[in-house]
Amino acid sequence: MEHSAQDPAPASADTPLIAVVGATATGKSDLAIALARQLDGEVINADALQLYRGMDIGTAKVTPEERAGVPHHLLDVLEVTEEASVSAYQRDAREAIAAIRSRGRTPILVGGSGLYVRAVLDDIEFPPTDAALRERLEQRIAQEGTEVLHRELAASDPEAAGIIGPRDARRIVRALEVGALTGRPFTAFLPRPLYADASTVQIGLRRDRALLHERIAARVDLMVEAGLLEEIRALREKGLDRGLTARRAIGYEQGLAVLDGTLECAQAIQDTVTGTRRLVRKQDTWFRRDARVHWLDADEHADGAPLLTRALAVLEAQDTAAGDARP
Repeated sequence: MEHSAQDPAPASADTPLIAVVGATATGKSDLAIALARQLDGEVINADALQLYRGMDIGTAKVTPEERAGVPHHLLDVLEVTEEASVSAYQRDAREAIAAIRSRGRTPILVGGSGLYVRAVLDDIEFPPTDAALRERLEQRIAQEGTEVLHRELAASDPEAAGIIGPRDARRIVRALEVGALTGRPFTAFLPRPLYADASTVQIGLRRDRALLHERIAARVDLMVEAGLLEEIRALREKGLDRGLTARRAIGYEQGLAVLDGTLECAQAIQDTVTGTRRLVRKQDTWFRRDARVHWLDADEHADGAPLLTRALAVLEAQDTAAGDARP
C-alpha cells in the first residue's frame, strides 16, 4: 500500500478501516479530509452531536466548502428533538463502511465520541432495552434504595455487582434490565478491545494541553462571532428545548440560558470554554486507555514533517506489519 502525499492511492480488497480519533479541537476533521483525498476515501462522522441537523456552529461541523468534495456520511441525520442511539449509530456506520468499500474506496471514521468510535470499531453487542421494565426498577430504587437492588444483582450476576458500586443506581438498573431481558450477564455486553475488522488502524491526534486550551478559547469566540446564538434561537423554534441530548450540549445549554435571560453572554462564553476543556480531559482519558491508537503530535511546531505525511507513514507501517503476518 505504498503511496506518497501527492498521488491518490486506489482502494484494494484489503483496504484498512482508518479511524482518526482524539479530543476536541485537535484537527481530526482536517486530517480525515486530507487522508480521504489522498487515499480515495469517504469520511464517516463519529461525533454524536454532529448527527444533529442544524447544530453546525457549536459543534464545529465541517462546512460543505471545507469538505473539499469528499463525501461525508452520518452528518445531519437527526432532528434536535430525537435521541441519539449508539446501537442505531453502530448499524448505520457499519452499513456506510460496507457501502464505501463496495465502491472500491477507503472508509475513514473521524470523531471524538469515544463510545461511538468503539461501537463501530470493536466487537460490541448492544443488549435490548425495555422502558416499562426500566421504569419499574427505577421506582423500586426510589422506594427501596440502591442497596436492595444491588444485593439482587449480586445474587444473579456477581461479576456485574463486583464492578458496579452499590450506589450507582443507573448502572444497577441497567444490569438488572439486561439480565432480565437476555438471560445473560451484564458483563457479557461490556466493551472489549477486540476489533470487529482486523484491518482497522486508529490514528490519534494530540496537542500540548496549554496550546489546546488557548485554541479552545479562540474557537468559542469565533463560534459566537459566527452566529452561535442565532443558530440556537433557530433550533429552539425546531424543538431544541425538547431534545434531551441536544439541549444539554456544551455551548447550546449556555446559549439557551442567555436567550432565557438567566445567564450573561460573557459568563456563557466562559462556561462553554470551561466545559469544553473538561470534555477534552475526558476524551483524552478515554482514548489514551486504548493501546492500539497510534498517536501523532498535531501541534504546528511538531517535528517538521507534515501531519498527513506522518499519518501515511503509520498506515504504511501497519500495512507492512499486516503483510508480514500473513501466511
